[in-house]
Amino acid sequence: MMFPKNKRNAASSGRSARRAALGSAVIAAGLLAGCGHEGEGSRVMGWSVVDPAQRHPIMVTQQPTTLALKVGRGSYGLSPHQRAQVISFVERYRSLDASNSRMIVEAPSGSSNEVAAMQAVAEIRTIMSEAGFAASDVSIEAVQAAGNAQAPVRISYLRYVAEGPQCGKWPGNLGSSNSNLNYPNMGCANQANFAAMIANPADLVKPRTGTPGVGERSHTVWEKYQKGESTISTKQGDEKVQTKGN
Repeated sequence: MMFPKNKRNAASSGRSARRAALGSAVIAAGLLAGCGHEGEGSRVMGWSVVDPAQRHPIMVTQQPTTLALKVGRGSYGLSPHQRAQVISFVERYRSLDASNSRMIVEAPSGSSNEVAAMQAVAEIRTIMSEAGFAASDVSIEAVQAAGNAQAPVRISYLRYVAEGPQCGKWPGNLGSSNSNLNYPNMGCANQANFAAMIANPADLVKPRTGTPGVGERSHTVWEKYQKGESTISTKQGDEKVQTKGN
């Protein structure tokens, strides 16, 4: 059966439009497949966290550290052993750079040893003041301890604690993997060991507090610079390097 020329052209145009639409659908499906999830949906194809520090992060939290001192009724201040404990506790606070946390001293109130406890607290304040603590760095809190004849005096502060990742995850067979990506457990042992060995976990959060610099030499150099003089330190004859030619 023969169709008019204009009808044949219309049918041909319709078939071309359908083929073009089908081709566009195939391309769109391919692009969507490229963004699909691989395997068990653990990652998007073409993207993966390869840095062990991000894949296996070290969790840093704050936990309280407490020193309890039993103060008997009728005692006056701290015993020599308790005084040594307080000094060691304060030095540990300084070595951990726990300046992010205030030192808290809890004194029992309403107990039979309240007077002796307050005398111990006064001595603790003296020790901390001699160690360089400002009054704003120490908080004294009263704790109700009625009926407890041996209510302790507690000193506490918050310290950083590092917790390493849990290793041993092997969800797939490395021999049959063709993704060319790091396996899930890669770098986990290094991160766990690093968290266990670090001396001060606060270093993972922020830099340590710096001490004020000595300004005497800087002032001297600045004065010489203003006067147009040489800022190099002068040396005596015996301080200069002696060479064979001299």
